[in-house]
Amino acid sequence: MKKQMRKNILKARMSLDHRQVEEKSAMICEKILNLAEFKKAQAVMAYLPIRNEVDVKPLFRFLWAEGKRLVIPVCDPPNIAIIPSEIIDLADDLEPGTWGILEPKKDKMRPVSPRDIDCVIIPGVAFDPACNRLGYGGGYYDRFLPKLRENTPKIAVAFQVQIVPELVPDVYDIPMDMVITEENGYCR
Repeated sequence: MKKQMRKNILKARMSLDHRQVEEKSAMICEKILNLAEFKKAQAVMAYLPIRNEVDVKPLFRFLWAEGKRLVIPVCDPPNIAIIPSEIIDLADDLEPGTWGILEPKKDKMRPVSPRDIDCVIIPGVAFDPACNRLGYGGGYYDRFLPKLRENTPKIAVAFQVQIVPELVPDVYDIPMDMVITEENGYCR
């Protein structure tokens, strides 16, 4: 069932054209910029978008302009783990890595302890109004999120087409604190 849901939701997300992704992403980023949880964070972990994910790169400029730290997840497939790494220059620090996702060049890796992260912006395939998340199936975030401080806000971003009426979480699935779309905000 999860496999079929992933396929259907990813197809719907991929049907959005470049202009729609750009416009909807801008609306989502504007909402995040107004969140107290985001504003007060000194170190924010956010992802580099792939395959029509919400483009959160506009948030990076804000973080750097405010003197805050931007941390990105680096996938470590042998350990099914995420290594958080600070980046300071999108143009110079990154190269295609695991699954073609941009990640820091080996000499630009700046590991950050999960306990030093104040807020996490998280992608996914599908979410429900109760802030349950369906990821891509690798379990990377489900293994990583428990390493954060207990009160670290977990903010998921998605397009409204990725919201489903209900997800049945597995025991190891970590719910989000909020899910932000271009149309709505959901809180747990």
